[in-house]
Amino acid sequence: MGTFKLILGIAAMVAAIIACVQVIPPEMANFQFQDDLKEVAVLGGSNPNKTDEDLRNAVLLKAKAHDIALTPEQVSVQRIGQPGLAGVYLQADYSVPVNLPGYSLTLHFTPNSGNR
Repeated sequence: MGTFKLILGIAAMVAAIIACVQVIPPEMANFQFQDDLKEVAVLGGSNPNKTDEDLRNAVLLKAKAHDIALTPEQVSVQRIGQPGLAGVYLQADYSVPVNLPGYSLTLHFTPNSGNR
C-alpha cells in the first residue's frame, strides 16, 4: 500500500510539473506583452502624429517579440481625451491552445493598456 501511495504521489507531482511547463510560458508572455502595450500607449498618446495603423503595427511587433500570434483585427486602438491631452487605449484579444497529456485547454487573454 505504501508503494502505491508513493507512485501515485510521484505521478501527481510529474503531472503538476508538466502542467506548469505548458501553462506558465503563455501567462508570462501575456504579462510582459501587457507591459509593452502600456509603453506603446504612452508613447503613442504623447505623439499625435502616430496614426492608429502605426500603433496597431507597433502592437503587432511587440506581440511577435513574445511569440504571440496576433492579426490586425485582434488589436483595438481607441483615441481618448481632448486635443492637447490626448491618450490612447490599446487592447488585444487572443487565445493560446495548451495541450496537456490527456487534456487540452485554451487560455484566453485580453491584455490592455490600462483604464479608459
